[in-house]
Amino acid sequence: MLNVVAAAVLVLHGLAHLPGFLVLWRLSAGSPYKTTILGGRLDLGDAGAKVMGVLWLLLVVGFALMAWSAYRGAPWWPLGALGVASGSLLLCLIYLPETIIGVVIDAVLIAAIVTWKAGLGLIRLG
Repeated sequence: MLNVVAAAVLVLHGLAHLPGFLVLWRLSAGSPYKTTILGGRLDLGDAGAKVMGVLWLLLVVGFALMAWSAYRGAPWWPLGALGVASGSLLLCLIYLPETIIGVVIDAVLIAAIVTWKAGLGLIRLG
């Protein structure tokens, strides 16, 4: 049951990254297209924005793969999910303030996985 819940959370969170790709590749008008990051301090230009869009898309794929791995019960999925969530957190931090909800969700996801694995003695904290 935990695997199914984890898979659902991971796939839904992964899908939430899709607008990042769609907007930066101008495939959606859902949010305004912009080429700046770090609160407008750095302008990446169109090519840089497309690169960042690909990173958002890679997170969609990464979360989907981790969701499938969790559903199938692969023993390594929590570590993979930590990696993908960490990448998501980093990208969300770069795109603040628009991505504050992603920062919160990633932080909760990372804390939940670490706490769960530490409780099982699979991760040592300290």
